[in-house]
Amino acid sequence: MSGDAEDQTAGDMGTRSWPTEIRLRKEEKRLEVDFDDGASFSLPAEYLRVHSPSAEVQGHAPSQRQTVGGRMHVGILSLEPVGHYAVRIVFDDLHDSGIFTWNYLYELGAEQAERWAAYLEELAAKGMSRDPRSGR
Repeated sequence: MSGDAEDQTAGDMGTRSWPTEIRLRKEEKRLEVDFDDGASFSLPAEYLRVHSPSAEVQGHAPSQRQTVGGRMHVGILSLEPVGHYAVRIVFDDLHDSGIFTWNYLYELGAEQAERWAAYLEELAAKGMSRDPRSGR
């Protein structure tokens, strides 16, 4: 994983792999991304939302990072291109401030199993839930 949020946001334009196709699957609540090196990832909306590179989630320093719970049912409303290096994802909970660079999307795909497991452990340790109805 990258060391800090700055490496994963708009400042990181040294793109290693470029997307060749991006498909928004609204009904399945996921984003599919194919890259020019042959890698393909299917990223659930919830996973993308809780790993948003926004300052709201990542903070301005690693110690400020927020754990986002209750997003089990979140979907994606739209995708907005940001220059030639990223995409802004608009989620149906109206979160739209994260700019996902191609590098960060690639990292999220390549590290999905590890990041998801760590997220679930973090939720449990904080007494939080993926379910918005739990109130935690």
